[in-house]
Amino acid sequence: MITVIIGTNRADNIAQYFAIQYVKELQTQQSEEVQLLDLAAIPHDWFHPDMYILEKQSASLRAIQDQYILPANKFVFVVPEYNGGNPGALKAFIDGCSIRQYKGNFNRKKALLAGVASGKAGNLRGMDHLTGVLNYLGTVVMPTKNPYSEIELLLNDNKEITDPLTLKRIRDHVQEFIEF
Repeated sequence: MITVIIGTNRADNIAQYFAIQYVKELQTQQSEEVQLLDLAAIPHDWFHPDMYILEKQSASLRAIQDQYILPANKFVFVVPEYNGGNPGALKAFIDGCSIRQYKGNFNRKKALLAGVASGKAGNLRGMDHLTGVLNYLGTVVMPTKNPYSEIELLLNDNKEITDPLTLKRIRDHVQEFIEF
């Protein structure tokens, strides 16, 4: 199973449209099950000071982990740039999952990273930082990372990616990930 993660808890974020396109490409190019985990759409009752104590973790975090993280063998992270890095919600989520079944979450699994940003760099710094975190957890990160810049210009009025070059980049990125 492949889990595509929208790496922000911000409502109505633009990263979701890129994540949706990655899901579509994955479903088109291969037959493995694909799930979309939107950090903005999950319960946030797990984020509290005791989240690092196994016995005090919320049932909602365990359920999300059981559905999206533990059974996945591959991850696609679509991560917007926040202040030159990644959203804190993504790091907190990864940290929260790491308390329970540490080795089963990300260890020996593969990941694709796509960065999205309104600016020119496409979250390059954030993808480098996330690579370090995932490598620490034992995840093998695909070396090719796609930064998408000036993302508002890549969407039509219906919030769909219509730019042919961007669609090709996503298609090629997914194909490389399937072969990875």
